[in-house]
Amino acid sequence: MIYRVKIADRVFTVEIANLQDRPIIALVDGEPIEVWPEDEPRPTPTPSAPPKKPSGAAAPARMVVASNGATNKVLAPIPGVIVSIAVQPDAEVVFGQELCVLEAMKMKNAVRATKAGRIGSIYVSIGQQVKHHDVLMDYTEA
Repeated sequence: MIYRVKIADRVFTVEIANLQDRPIIALVDGEPIEVWPEDEPRPTPTPSAPPKKPSGAAAPARMVVASNGATNKVLAPIPGVIVSIAVQPDAEVVFGQELCVLEAMKMKNAVRATKAGRIGSIYVSIGQQVKHHDVLMDYTEA
């Protein structure tokens, strides 16, 4: 299925092969993005890493951005404003753990780890505006 999505004054072409896959792979203007719908069970957090929820009425959408190589770059899945950062440099993370929350069009979107690992550098701060595919942080796989 191919959709044309307009956000503000920009139009994106979104192609989704199968809405039943988990994660859903969406090609947004040719860039692959993994999307985890809210109806999926959340990964069980480890006792040392309790989940953090941003303030607000709605739970954040589950989003992850695929990456390759030993050092993973966590990219902004959409343009928006960083409203919280749930990790610190050198922190251990598990698959699905919230790394930060990005607000776009009054919706809070959790950016989650795609693999277990250790946070390297964090390149954003709370309140910072980011563009689509800006590097938010990096981490090394466990």
